[in-house]
Amino acid sequence: MSKSYTESTYFFGQTNPAELIQKYGSPLYVYNEAILRKRCREIKAISNYPKFQANYSVKANGNLTLLRIIREEGFCADAMSPGEIYVEEMAGFEPQEILFISNNVSPEEMRFAIDRNILISVDSLSQLEQYGKLNCGGKICIRFNPMVGAGHNAKVITGGKNTKFGVDPAAIPEVKAILEKYQLKLIGINQHIGSLFLEGSEYLQGMQAALAVARQFTDLEFIDFGGGFGIPYQKQDKQSRLDLKALGHQIHQIFIDYATECGRELTFKIEPGRYLVAECGILLGSVTAVKSNFGMHYLGTDLGFNILQRPILYGSYHDLELYRPQTGEFLDKNNAKELTTYQVVGNICESGDILAENRLLPTAQTGDILAVLDAGAYGYCMASNYNNRLRPAEVLITTDGRDILIRRRDSLQDLVRGFL
Repeated sequence: MSKSYTESTYFFGQTNPAELIQKYGSPLYVYNEAILRKRCREIKAISNYPKFQANYSVKANGNLTLLRIIREEGFCADAMSPGEIYVEEMAGFEPQEILFISNNVSPEEMRFAIDRNILISVDSLSQLEQYGKLNCGGKICIRFNPMVGAGHNAKVITGGKNTKFGVDPAAIPEVKAILEKYQLKLIGINQHIGSLFLEGSEYLQGMQAALAVARQFTDLEFIDFGGGFGIPYQKQDKQSRLDLKALGHQIHQIFIDYATECGRELTFKIEPGRYLVAECGILLGSVTAVKSNFGMHYLGTDLGFNILQRPILYGSYHDLELYRPQTGEFLDKNNAKELTTYQVVGNICESGDILAENRLLPTAQTGDILAVLDAGAYGYCMASNYNNRLRPAEVLITTDGRDILIRRRDSLQDLVRGFL
């Protein structure tokens, strides 16, 4: 009998899905510390250039315990909001280790970072003006549009002509005029092409676009080339991994060549998010109903889109595993006596509450446990209380295989805590 992905990676350590659900409730996010640390070290190994810096993009998963582990692995952090800055500070990140990559933020939010001596990246001329008025003579970073885009869905492509992000490089003369007007010192530029690429050609093209912008400014201290490094969401179909080692060799050479061109060592940054946390997270849920309507078979679960939004937002695919808690067995599709093609759906009062469409699985029964693989990125952080559903707990499987609670499950009292 073949092993499941979770068995082959010893994902659940000394426990198993049934024990975890019994102990912490369903649904449940589970993270594996060993996998998280492994992915961190793969990113750090991209280059041994002395001033290579990896900033974790916290929007992918802002759990405080995971942030502390990532910082232990030598990462700095990006932030997209005052809330992310606050949590990063709680995790131990110092002001100089945080880059606030702002997007259409208010003066109050900008002031929040300025007061903490946290460097801000702005991505429009009007936001650069706003910063100048708030912090005349200050240091600033600017996000430019690399005019190169990549991503698994149009909604996550952040470079090119059809995105809200970044300053058009054609506006560099206006940028320089605003910098001079407010005596601002531009110390860095950054960019981002999009999310979830599995081959590196667009990323390398984006790097060259960033360098073309950098050549138009003197005295830059750093260039941030962005993130977007993808992971294989279709492992069960043998989807290939991003060849990070080969891409790393090319990235490293660009670092060396540009530093040589400049005659000095700049800091070069990248900002991975998904790559670090996606595969270290699995979402567990329970099969609550099975039914057939007009020839369609439905697998009803407690995994509504309030728990995992990626499938309804982006049409995202996640591999699934089924477990039978009564026997403790993994239901192996390759050895199952009976298979059924299911619409895997949740418990939200919306027709679009679909986790997976036309998915061939071992024939299930109520009480089975469903595992959604690679749910560590853009999972819990996008969860909501829609339909007044409770957000799940989060659990960490430590490197020695123990399970520890790192965020409690919502209570009914939490639903009304903010009311007056």
